[in-house]
Amino acid sequence: MSGKNTFVKDLVPGRPVDDLFVVADARSGQAKNGPFWTLTLEDATGAVEARIWSPASQTYQDIRPGALVRVEGMAGSYRDKTQISVDRLEFLPDEELAPLLPLFTASSAVPPEELLAELEALCRDAIRHAPWRRFCRKVLTDPEVRRRLLAAPGAKSVHHAYVGGLLEHTLSVCGLVTAIGGRYPALDMDTLLPAAAFHDLGKAWELSSGFPRDYTDPGRLLGHIVLGLEILEPFFRKAKDLDPELILHFKHIMVSHHGEYAFGSPKRPKTPEAFVLHFADNIDAKLNQTLGIFADDEPEAAWSPYVRTLERYLYNPRRAPRQDEAKKPEDKGTTQCLLPLKA
Repeated sequence: MSGKNTFVKDLVPGRPVDDLFVVADARSGQAKNGPFWTLTLEDATGAVEARIWSPASQTYQDIRPGALVRVEGMAGSYRDKTQISVDRLEFLPDEELAPLLPLFTASSAVPPEELLAELEALCRDAIRHAPWRRFCRKVLTDPEVRRRLLAAPGAKSVHHAYVGGLLEHTLSVCGLVTAIGGRYPALDMDTLLPAAAFHDLGKAWELSSGFPRDYTDPGRLLGHIVLGLEILEPFFRKAKDLDPELILHFKHIMVSHHGEYAFGSPKRPKTPEAFVLHFADNIDAKLNQTLGIFADDEPEAAWSPYVRTLERYLYNPRRAPRQDEAKKPEDKGTTQCLLPLKA
């Protein structure tokens, strides 16, 4: 078997496709001219929808998510998104996927091991309350927690849906709550920061990290918030020096971070710290989605296709030049005038 030459990011409408992909999702349907398959194909650079129309579709009685396949067909465009029309699908043995896994596994730009080390350093250096600091160290040095965190995506498909995505999202949320804490000194940052560090810990058990990336049985039956509390409970029992009231507040911050019952939150935020985590979590999830919609080379002043998860079209606006790009020779040595923050 040859390697992989064409990636999802390289697909161009109107050009033929003949390369390897992993089936992330497969659904059968019925059209007027016969049955068809709708596939989501993935590699390390992204995902693309593919269709197998009748009569070719009748050749495939079952298409299993997680299968490694060679796809022959033509790249086209549907509703401004690339789509492959498949002429032939060849299933390859599962064992052939293992040595090629990096080609099909999207990962964070920063290696997950570095992200985890950064999270450990943040908890060690930014948390002043020694019992919380020890609690975080115990959790983050647990072998099973570490193994799962290093491989975990941040979601199935909506945001940070790649290896290292959970750690990337966690660090972003920790950075946001830290910035907000600098503006509001009354916040209990020593309880808020550990809650931010572990608010999505259950996702490492809720979602599978390999192929196909999908919800586990505990993930479907309990969800990541409940799973996260269950995982942390043994660590709480051993933390004899942690005030029970602080633990109670931590749990409230954690269980209310989705904000509203309609979004799967068991409780709504009832403390300032809980509101901070909820909004920080939402900001990072939304920005990861919206900033990832447009490629770097896409033109400004353009609209995206309809984004189902956000229930809207998105606009790629013209942006002011960055200061280092716009600076003229005579500007050197000037300083910015910053307005002071109100107390």
